[in-house]
Amino acid sequence: ALYHVGGDGAIESEIAFPPELLAVETRFGAEGITRVGDTLWIAIQREWGDDPKGMVKLVSYNLETEEWGAVHYPLDAPTSGWVGLSEIVAHGDWVYVVERDNLVGGDAVTKKVYRVPAAAMVPAALGGPPPVVTKEEVRDLLPDLTSTGGYVLDKVEGLAIMEDGTVW
Repeated sequence: ALYHVGGDGAIESEIAFPPELLAVETRFGAEGITRVGDTLWIAIQREWGDDPKGMVKLVSYNLETEEWGAVHYPLDAPTSGWVGLSEIVAHGDWVYVVERDNLVGGDAVTKKVYRVPAAAMVPAALGGPPPVVTKEEVRDLLPDLTSTGGYVLDKVEGLAIMEDGTVW
């Protein structure tokens, strides 16, 4: 479900995921939410029951029409372990995602920020084949994560973009 939480921590409203989505759910859930106009976009971490291998859903919910939909996002192919999404953030004309593997230290391969044109995020109704969006690599985070000689953890889990475009 989606929860709207007030500043005091109380749940103000809930939007339950629809049966079409829950019917194909696996243990890998939602990994971020962002808003583009009247539409909320939710990144699903890994493939669910109806996704082809290497494709995950970016699920949409239109706040005005209350319609659900999705597009497919193509993941990098893992060298070992798995690759999935861990964040989604809209900024300007783009939707940014963090794509990561579950590997640590010198085994880590994929810790990247990608973007998809917001105009390409046109969802299809749930239950049918979603359109596939095209991604563009923005930054490989591994050089940043290894630049100080530290240990690379598996979980790059958040992304924020300031109004001036600074990415954190």
